[in-house]
Amino acid sequence: MRKIVTIALVYLLAACGNSVEKPDKLVAEDKMVDIFYDLALLEAIKAHKPNLIQRSKDPNQYIYKKYGIDSLQFAQSNRYYASDIRRYKRMYGRVGKRLEGNKKTLDSIVAKKTGQPGVESIVK
Repeated sequence: MRKIVTIALVYLLAACGNSVEKPDKLVAEDKMVDIFYDLALLEAIKAHKPNLIQRSKDPNQYIYKKYGIDSLQFAQSNRYYASDIRRYKRMYGRVGKRLEGNKKTLDSIVAKKTGQPGVESIVK
């Protein structure tokens, strides 16, 4: 997740003060949110199961194939959305809400199966 945030900040800082033209092959906002979500999941897997990800050549290629885009299209779309900080923040807010919702669901499943509280209960 840190890597994604760092990349987003770099694009954001690069975009400040510059007007970014809409790319010809702009990835739709909802699709970009889905991509950001999947990238966040990949980062979480890398953090918790690094050997699993290291076996694949480039996990981002999976994302590009899944969404029918290439790295340039992603980079240009990301730069375009990052140039509007309010919109970009809203997009990442949607990703955060989705991750939090999934975490709560998984916590409740774990609690039911094990009879123990999920991560959310332990942290509080």
